[in-house]
Amino acid sequence: MSAISRYETLAMLPRMAKLLLLSCVVALLAGTASAFFLHSLVWATAMRDSHRYLLCLLPLAGFVVGWVYLRYGSRVEAGNNLLIDEIHDPTRIIPLRMVPLVLWGTVMSHLFGASVGREGTAVQMGGALADQLTHLLKLSNADRRILLMCGIAAGFASVFGTPLAGAVFALEVLAIGRMRYDALFPCLLAAIVADQVGLAWGVLHTHYAIQFIPAISGWTLLATLVAGALFGLAGKLFADSTHALAARIKRLVKYPPLRPLLGGLLLLAIVWPTGADRYIGLGIPVIVDAFQQPLAPYDFAAKLGLTVLSLASGFKGGEVTPLFYIGATLGNALSPLLHMPFSLLAGLGFVAVFAGAANTPLASTIMAMELFGSEVGIYAALACVASYYFSGHSGIYRSQRIAHGKHRPFPRGLKLSELAAWRQRQSD
Repeated sequence: MSAISRYETLAMLPRMAKLLLLSCVVALLAGTASAFFLHSLVWATAMRDSHRYLLCLLPLAGFVVGWVYLRYGSRVEAGNNLLIDEIHDPTRIIPLRMVPLVLWGTVMSHLFGASVGREGTAVQMGGALADQLTHLLKLSNADRRILLMCGIAAGFASVFGTPLAGAVFALEVLAIGRMRYDALFPCLLAAIVADQVGLAWGVLHTHYAIQFIPAISGWTLLATLVAGALFGLAGKLFADSTHALAARIKRLVKYPPLRPLLGGLLLLAIVWPTGADRYIGLGIPVIVDAFQQPLAPYDFAAKLGLTVLSLASGFKGGEVTPLFYIGATLGNALSPLLHMPFSLLAGLGFVAVFAGAANTPLASTIMAMELFGSEVGIYAALACVASYYFSGHSGIYRSQRIAHGKHRPFPRGLKLSELAAWRQRQSD
């Protein structure tokens, strides 16, 4: 080994030690916060299931959450998009109040019956808690970026029990077509430790099992590609519908707390008389059923519609678990059409709709192998990549940058939220 190589190796050690310590601290904070959050969701779901009349309070709960965010949370209302923006263009430390606000707001959404998820909450808590170390330790912008990514990785990993997917998600979600490998070590460590911290606090993750994985053949590969394309279109429909409806509601209803109030009234009018309780909350039992038995072919559409309405009207929570639900039930419905095992297509849909909607095919493929076993890897990779391409340049995170276009070149660094205006300028 040359003298230069030895010097580079030795010079790297202090930074590695620093990143190791910081990532472990972030993991401890994020894993603990996620554990408290998940236990709170279990309580909220059990309360709602045993006291159905709580649905009647959904509009009021929406108004209260909306008012609290208007009064105290305007700086953090952007949620995951705020984290992505701060990683790309650091400006101000994320306020610590993001943690209690998003936790309380999401628990209220689940307690009273909105159709939302949980990933967004865990990621926001992880990122906000991590960013407090920036101020405390006076970190540089470069270290702050890595710290925020560690918070995202830790939050994602601890809420789903998928540390490898959590680490890759934090690297992949920032920009379409580019990953930040300089943060690989701390994100991986933060994700692994946060997952273990959650388990130590008694978190129990749902087990999903693909009952049969067929041998690879021409037909199974073709069917997987077709299903992946449909999963990508479903992810695109979800993302585009949520953004379009949210923009329309904001134009029509100027006072923010009224938006979830009106959305809650509409949700109540749909769910209460029809008994459509299976489409609200996380919907974990329905996801499990999608792996075990044939379900109604319209389940995915009903969940998609109620989730779009819930998120667009301002209820707090994530998008990912509803995307799991939509994907698993859509895969279940496609099974007889593609002559593939319904549990396999449910598993592929589970990860592939998310891959298309979040533009994270690698993280989604790794998640499939963590949840269902390595044997599903080839099918999952095909489905997730096909979904990624067929979802186009849309996504649930509007602050994602385009580093490399999927089908055509775009200006480097263009946000998804800026894409429509750019296309309009090009056509003029």
